[in-house]
Amino acid sequence: MMKLNVNGKELSTEAPDDTPLLWVLRDSLNLTGTKFGCGMALCGACTVHIDGAATRSCVLPVSAAVGKQISTIEDVAGNPVGKAVQDAWIAENVPQCGYCQSGQIMSATALLQRNRSPTDADIDTAMTGNICRCGTYVRIRAAIHRAAAALA
Repeated sequence: MMKLNVNGKELSTEAPDDTPLLWVLRDSLNLTGTKFGCGMALCGACTVHIDGAATRSCVLPVSAAVGKQISTIEDVAGNPVGKAVQDAWIAENVPQCGYCQSGQIMSATALLQRNRSPTDADIDTAMTGNICRCGTYVRIRAAIHRAAAALA
């Protein structure tokens, strides 16, 4: 049995060591906000924070997350930066279909936790690999700038 620190709580799983963290979160721990997209760490739908860093959970073995702080979309509003990002997402009407949004929000939050005044280039770099099939990239960038201004 492995113990994981997820959203500030110690949770246990009996999943095999090589099970992707995504499936442990969704299937074992019932945290379904993190989405499956491609299974190859290319689309960003499965993004969570591991010790504050945006991480693709679909390719990370659960054993690699033991002893680390795991944060999911379910807990992002408990963090002032995450709350600012979510508020900005709503204000800018970012979601269209919404499927990619949890991963987008997690990547944006990780960016603003380390850089409170990102340039467009900083945003583009941080958000590379988070695919939005609806093409809301202009609104995503505007929301990140709005969140940064709210945090200033």
